[in-house]
Amino acid sequence: MSAEEIAGSWFRYFPEHYLWSQIMCSEINLAPLGGTSFYEVDQIGKRLQDKVGDGEAWHDAWLDMADKVLALAEAEEKKGHARTAAGAYVRSAIYRFTCERFVHPEDPRKAASYREMLPHYEKGMKLQTPGFERVEVPYEEGPLPAWWIPPLNPTGNDPAIAFFDGLDASKEFTVLWGGRFLSERGIGVLCVDGPGQGETLRLGKIPSRPDYEVPGTAAFDYLDAREGVDSSRIGVMAMSMGGYYAPRIAAFEHRYAACLTWGAHFDYHEVWLHRRKVLEAGGTVSSSAIWQLPWVLGMPDMDAAMEKCRAYTLDGVAENIRMPICITHGEDDNIVPVDMAHRLYAACGSLEKELKIFRVEDGGSQHCCFDNLSMCGNWIADWWMDRFGTGG
Repeated sequence: MSAEEIAGSWFRYFPEHYLWSQIMCSEINLAPLGGTSFYEVDQIGKRLQDKVGDGEAWHDAWLDMADKVLALAEAEEKKGHARTAAGAYVRSAIYRFTCERFVHPEDPRKAASYREMLPHYEKGMKLQTPGFERVEVPYEEGPLPAWWIPPLNPTGNDPAIAFFDGLDASKEFTVLWGGRFLSERGIGVLCVDGPGQGETLRLGKIPSRPDYEVPGTAAFDYLDAREGVDSSRIGVMAMSMGGYYAPRIAAFEHRYAACLTWGAHFDYHEVWLHRRKVLEAGGTVSSSAIWQLPWVLGMPDMDAAMEKCRAYTLDGVAENIRMPICITHGEDDNIVPVDMAHRLYAACGSLEKELKIFRVEDGGSQHCCFDNLSMCGNWIADWWMDRFGTGG
């Protein structure tokens, strides 16, 4: 089966455009997690049906819905309807983040959109989640902003996980994708924007680095010092591009008790060689616009970014992993070939390692299971629950 045939084996809102469909599918999958409403996302999609590939039309449609839902949140809050308002605040923030997906980093609207949505997201989450708070992880280039989600029923000596995101998302999404599932199982979660991610990139102007054990160590130190956290049960996980970050952290910061990759990587440069060819040829089977990689890596252009990207490999690194590790991947992942997961598993030096390939019959098989986030998020949270013995 060809890549395009596999790409067509899941619900594609815009059949002719993989990337737009991928994002739409992810947004729809956020509905049961409280991040979106299917009706609202569908209304945006209907508005875009005859404008597929138009980044400005995308921006305007998502922004208009963000404003509409924010107005709803504010009106309901004035009525004293706190729960209704909370959900609307979170949804409006997610829509405002999504509107800037195809806005170039040099356009001031990108940072402004993100800055504007942060207080709305925080207000909504605090109304919904007891103990939810904004924290900062001390780091050499400037603090790493994060959301802390405490265990649902804290004991005073609970496990915790440092959860990094990937190339395109932010900590606001990881809270919804996995943070809440983990909290429900008695595990505290630090959803952190590391270098080259979310707020740290947009507002802090801190790009990614290949030696991700440095921010990984910073996150461990923060959790280790936090009251109520069991220092012997601190884990690390990351998704998408984080499938490079988490194993890299595990290979050098051995104080973590375990590691999980939500989507695997082995050679990020190799992956981008293919993506670049697709994008420059006008294809849409990718995770981002072509300017995303230089921006995330802090490089002036694509050639320079590709050169820096050579250092993002786990060849000769994965052998240093000693802790238990779980490597997950979608069998039909068009963005990162499933072979990357098998290569990471084979190279990993841990004596206790698990490879979980999600297939169509499992309920989702695409990149990071964006086609069934609830299924994958629950599976991953259960893996951590079993690992840490919380029995949530």
